[in-house]
Amino acid sequence: MDATSNKIISGKYDIKETAERQLTSFFRLLKDRGLQPISFTVDGNPQAIKIIKTVWPEIVIQRCLVHIQRQGLSWCRISPKTAGARKLRALFLQITRIRTFQDRDYFLESLAQWEYLYGRDIHNRPEKGRVFSDIKRARSMLLKALPDMFNYLENQQIPSSTNSLEGYFSRLKGHYRQHRGLSKAKLESYFDWYFFFKQK
Repeated sequence: MDATSNKIISGKYDIKETAERQLTSFFRLLKDRGLQPISFTVDGNPQAIKIIKTVWPEIVIQRCLVHIQRQGLSWCRISPKTAGARKLRALFLQITRIRTFQDRDYFLESLAQWEYLYGRDIHNRPEKGRVFSDIKRARSMLLKALPDMFNYLENQQIPSSTNSLEGYFSRLKGHYRQHRGLSKAKLESYFDWYFFFKQK
């Protein structure tokens, strides 16, 4: 989807996010057609990010802040039992409120303080329970996402989330449910026509 017009550039039925060959073919076809994007705003799928960077080596990757927040809050739970988990949850709640460089700097300072007080200890502790493992996952995801979280502040044309695309998918799913039972070939045609006629 084009971030400025919110129009679909291209869509394809039945491409799996983990299918390297399918994703590579999809993106290379777009590049061959002349697509030269400045940035991609994406969720955290590492396979897609890797392929995008391979096809467009100079691309700017912006991680979707809503995806980071939603996943982090899920792993932290609604009512964390430990102080470290509660403070990490509070950090995730800040993410979608970061609108200025000052907001970013405050967030980074708060995260650095949390990491000093709790993060390294959480990383080094040997517990393997489900709840504690999820806190470790939340920390790891956030730290890995940091380099690609704030590019939208440098360039206002870069969206900070994939909300527009998610809204489009939601409408698409609603229409698709009315056509369950179509053969795979007809489904492919259905989606091709949908992407053609419903570009926004």
